[in-house]
Amino acid sequence: MKKIQFGFIGTGKITHSSATKILEHPSATAVAAFDLSTERLRELCSSFDIPNAYTSAEDLLSDSKVDAVYIATPNKFHAPHALQALKAGKHVILEKPFAMNAKEAEEVLQTVEKTGLTFMLGMNQRYTPDAQKIYSLARKGVFEDIHYGKAYWFRREGIPKLGTWFGSKELAGAGAINDIGVHMLDLCLHIMGNFEPVSVSGATYTKFGNRGLGEGGWGNSDREEIAFDVDDLSTALIKMKNGATVSLETTWACHTEEANRMNVEIFGTEAGASLYPAKLFYTEPSTGEYLVKETLQEPLLLPHCDRFHNFINHLTEGEELLVKPSEALAIQKILDAVSESSRTGQEVLI
Repeated sequence: MKKIQFGFIGTGKITHSSATKILEHPSATAVAAFDLSTERLRELCSSFDIPNAYTSAEDLLSDSKVDAVYIATPNKFHAPHALQALKAGKHVILEKPFAMNAKEAEEVLQTVEKTGLTFMLGMNQRYTPDAQKIYSLARKGVFEDIHYGKAYWFRREGIPKLGTWFGSKELAGAGAINDIGVHMLDLCLHIMGNFEPVSVSGATYTKFGNRGLGEGGWGNSDREEIAFDVDDLSTALIKMKNGATVSLETTWACHTEEANRMNVEIFGTEAGASLYPAKLFYTEPSTGEYLVKETLQEPLLLPHCDRFHNFINHLTEGEELLVKPSEALAIQKILDAVSESSRTGQEVLI
């Protein structure tokens, strides 16, 4: 079987772990990479024996050996690079967030439909064993009516390298909510099986990064003294078509007891759950005893537990993609609405 030959558009810090996962798959190899930084490009290529280093995305996409691309550039370029790749005949796995806004995302999906190529947003939290176990229980109807979801990720000092694109609204679109909040939001809606939002009330705050505080250890980008003008704390209440609601809280920097705290909690009429780690809460019908079950024996839908393996298996064996394009678009619409609601102080209808 021919191996899927990958090109990397963007060679920042995350691409090293991504390349490791891609190359662990027996049906994949890496043949090309592009980045504007010759240093980062050289580092990735030398670390993973990638033979072709390009100084433009166009040159990489013109390489006939490249079958699929992994895009991990600053958020502003996610949709443009995805469009370029699809129009060049390449399959695409894209880092989150999908785009700078829903209009861009919709254009990408229209191109996917026209070309018939494979496109997936790489939402890695869906693939963890704990997430898969709770997802399996939800699909079995264990929770019955899931009417509330709570998703949060609090970091005390977790702002990516200050003075880089991460803190720029022009380049990143948003801050903490686009970086880590999107993971929890996506996972919560995935478990609930509900991607039909109807309204959003949100608020975003910039209280630490603009003062040069709260930096964490993430990011290889060079400091360019870019002003920090994105959120370092965001909160939202999302109402769904079926009457369910979702609470989302995200911080890159705040005063809090734990340095890092993240979870998705699910509330149903017959049971509840927590995902980090996976726990099930319910009343045992035969005894009336309330139980907290911490050892869940649910089989994993995708035992490889990896977004890249799912993408590659889909291309080579037809394995169903865990992240659907329509779901990625719904998440983008919610992100847009949080920003708009914070700006106007009003609830936003979707």
